[in-house]
This record gives sequence, C-alpha cells and structure tokens, in this order.
Amino acid sequence: MIYIFFAIWVALAGATLFARDKRYVKALCGVYILSHVGFAATLFAGGWWGATSGTLFTFDEAGVLFYLLMAVVAIYVLIHSEEYLGEDSIVGYRQYFSLLMLLIAAITGVYFANNIAVTWILLEATTLCSAGIIYYRHTEDALEATWKYLFVCSTGIAIAYLGILLLSAAADNTSLNYTQMRELIGEANPLYLKVAFLLILTGYSCKMEIFPLYTIGVDANFAAPAPASALISTGLVNAGFLAIFRIYSLYAATPVFGWVQSVMVIIGVMSLAVGALFLRRTNNYKRFLSYSTVENMGIVAIGLGIGGAGVWAAIFHTVCHTFIKSSLFLQIAVVRQIYNGYRINRIGDYININKVGAIGLLAGMVAVLAFPPSPLFISELKILMQTVLDGDLWLTIAITVIMCIVIYSVCQRFVKLCYQSNQDELHLKRVDRRLSYSALSLLVVALVVGLWQPEFLLNLIDKIATL
Repeated sequence: MIYIFFAIWVALAGATLFARDKRYVKALCGVYILSHVGFAATLFAGGWWGATSGTLFTFDEAGVLFYLLMAVVAIYVLIHSEEYLGEDSIVGYRQYFSLLMLLIAAITGVYFANNIAVTWILLEATTLCSAGIIYYRHTEDALEATWKYLFVCSTGIAIAYLGILLLSAAADNTSLNYTQMRELIGEANPLYLKVAFLLILTGYSCKMEIFPLYTIGVDANFAAPAPASALISTGLVNAGFLAIFRIYSLYAATPVFGWVQSVMVIIGVMSLAVGALFLRRTNNYKRFLSYSTVENMGIVAIGLGIGGAGVWAAIFHTVCHTFIKSSLFLQIAVVRQIYNGYRINRIGDYININKVGAIGLLAGMVAVLAFPPSPLFISELKILMQTVLDGDLWLTIAITVIMCIVIYSVCQRFVKLCYQSNQDELHLKRVDRRLSYSALSLLVVALVVGLWQPEFLLNLIDKIATL
C-alpha cells in the first residue's frame, strides 16, 4: 500500500518541478496534501495499523504517531511557504516545493521502515532533499551551510553504516529486520554491541540534532527558509529520534543495556549544556530556536538514558515539542517578512507592530520553557522525579542548573524582540496576521495537551515506551 503512495508523492514532486506558474504549484500542493490525508485515512479505515507492507515497512504505533504529527506540521509548512515565498521567481519556487514534497515522503518512509538498512537509506535521502532547500537563497552563507550539511550528514550516515554492519555481524543476521535482530543480538559479543551503538548514535545524531553532530542542524535551519525550518526541526528531528529509539529498543534485550543508558545520559547532558551555552551567545533568532531544539533533544536523550518513566516522558516530550517548535519557527517566518532579518540586537518593538505574533512568541516562550500549562512541564517533571528516585543527585543538579541558564536566556531574547527599541527598517505592508493566527493554533494544541491528555495519546505512548 505504501509503495502506491510513494509513487504518487514522487510523481507530484516531479510535476511540481516542471510547473509553468505558481498557480499550478499551489494546485499540486493541494493535491499533495489531499494524498497524505488519503494515506492517513487508508491507514486507519483500511485496517493497515500494525500490518506490514512489502516486507520493508510496518505501520506500528511509533510510526503512526510521528507520521500524524509530521503530516499536520507539513500542511502548515506548505501553506505558510506559499505566502513566505510568494514574491520569488517561479524557478526557485517550484524547486523548493518539489524538494519539500520529496523530503516529507522520505521522512514518512523513515517512520514506517522496519529494516535498519531501509531506515539508513531514507535518512540519506532526507539529506539530499534538505540540501536543496537549504541552498534556496543562493547566497554565500546558504552555499556554505549546504556543503557543510552534505559533508557532515554524509559522514554521519557513513559512520552509522559501519555501526549497522558491525551490529549485523554481531547478531549473525542478514535480513536487518528490527524484530529479527532483537531476537538475535541478546547473545552477541558485548564489545561489538557497544561499538556498534556508539557508531550508530554518532551517525544519527546529525538528524536528531544532539551531541556530537548537532551543529549541522543549526546551520541548516539558519540558511533554510523559516517554514522549511519548522519541518526540519520537528519532522526530520523526530525521524532521527525514532531511528535512534528503534536501535535503543533493540538493546533492551541485551546485557549492555545499562551501558547504553549511561551513554544516552552523557550525550543528553552534553546536548543540554551545549544548547544552553549557545542560547546565550547567538545573535540570530533562527539559530536561537535551533539551539533550543538541541537543548530539548538533550532532555529527550536523558529521559531514554534514565529509563523507567523517563522513556515515556522522552516520547511525550518529543510529541509536544513538535507542536511548540513548529509554531515558533512559523512565527519567526512572519518576523522575517517584517524586519527582513533575524538579528537579535537590532530588531524589536514587535508587540506594537504585530500584537498577535508577539503574543504567539511570548506564549511559545512559556511553552518551550516548560512552564505550566506547557505539556513539556509534565515530561520534564517526570524526568526529574525519575532521577531523584534513582538517587542520581549529580544528574538532578546538572539538569536544574542548566535549565536555569536556559530559562534566563530564552526569556531575555523573546522579551527583547517584543519590547526593545527597533533599529532595523520595517516592511509593514508584509504583515499578515492570518499567518500569526495560523502558527498560534499549533501552540494552542500543545497547551491543550498540557492541560488534558487524550486517552488515545496516552495509550499510544504507553505502547511505544514498552521495551
């Protein structure tokens, strides 16, 4: 079933690449959105949930949950991109949307892949699609970011490939199916398992945007158009998370699982610390939001590392972060249209220029910092409680101290944007409050989840978190 939709998505992307004018591009985007709605409907109504398609894809709980999240964000990104790039030339316009369609399709494949090799191939495909989007502006900075992204991501994927080969050799398995490997690696050589995990984690860290290859995601979000950054920082980051989570789940049945959890804690604390440090140093709002992603994914990694309730909290945190961060990036896209830039020390007075957008950013600030009623408060509280129950005093202190730095940095930067005197030229005719309202609606969903968690969502996360 999924192969038919892949063919449809590739065909639509190809047709978009050769569209004669923007009306055709918009029409094809509408058809593309409808195709994903049809795919989701087929997934549920057709009874495909839990089934396997063509031996390489399985529609399990984790894949379904993250696909639905990505599909919602993708619809917003496509709509906002049409407005954001409305004055650009048709050549760049159609290339952008064609690559965006291919990127969404590749991410969908990552979510449902039940084979390590297929996951690896599709993650590399996301690199190629993302690179074209990053280079959209054709500036010197965009060219540098694109080459860095291609080089570092390809290097990371190559490192992950070595880990996959070693893991397969340790398990004496040629199929690379996740289910079969889980049954075989329990008796594998512990040293091989440890080295394989380090290689895979290092390689995939460029997609999840955690230490050590987190920098490439920051550069990508800086250069790419802001609506596309909303997808890269959520849908693509979630793909990296799910790729790592599936490997992490394999190791739950091995004697080295405790060691794996310790590695995840170290990686998580490093990511959290790096994110907090650069939140203080950066002078660009897009980079600022990207380092916030690094910080949040560090919290997710810590949740996986401590285990217990931390695993559930890590998944819940990733789900809610998707709504919050995509909303913030879409709001920042409106900011760029007004100021024609993202310089923190120069732009300001946003509360008087676009009150709706300013409220969206301030509310997003509250949500991303995990202040109630933010849903991130629930996940971060569970993680802290688990560290206390485990007696990890140093970890509790480290998380608390670093989060205090994050809170100070984020509050200072968002308050500056809304209330400091503006020093840049304004383009008030570009103010489109409909886009601000639209981005705000994603944040409202996140805040509702913070106050009331649907039983359907809780049960789904419970099943995913059961290792």
